[in-house]
Amino acid sequence: MTNQTNTQAYEDAALEKRREHLKNESTLIIEMANNEDFSALRCIHQLSVAGGATEGTYTAIEQRIVADQDAAGAYHLALLAQNTPDLPVDARQLIEIVVNKGDNEQRLALLKNLPLPPVELIKEQILASDDGEAIGQMNAYLQINPEGHGSQHMLVSGNSDQIVPLSEGKNIKFD
Repeated sequence: MTNQTNTQAYEDAALEKRREHLKNESTLIIEMANNEDFSALRCIHQLSVAGGATEGTYTAIEQRIVADQDAAGAYHLALLAQNTPDLPVDARQLIEIVVNKGDNEQRLALLKNLPLPPVELIKEQILASDDGEAIGQMNAYLQINPEGHGSQHMLVSGNSDQIVPLSEGKNIKFD
């Protein structure tokens, strides 16, 4: 065998080993999501450690989040979905859970990190909380960004308060 053939065989074996590892990790994560209430954050952590998962894994985690109405899990999976545009999750549903069930810190993070955040819904929830600090942070952010454009706008405009960039083309619209 030539060196090129050996290299290709080694790469093929390594790829197959990685696929098998991800398949096994996915099975464990799906089992956890299907059987343990409020396990979404642990599942997302395991997914991150594994370096990926099957489509069914993401679906199982999303179903766990929805069943538990888990704002923390929804927040993290929504942000993950923004960074990985082909994930089989309904980011809108996750965002609504965060806005309606989450805390003001999560709402403010969505306001700043989503390309097109549901500004009015977030404003309503933060104002209704009577949390002066959160209201002040929201007002300060909206003063420099009145339309509530998320981090993509901030990066394009060259604003010095840069947020971690999100996936392009993943626009979420709220009616």
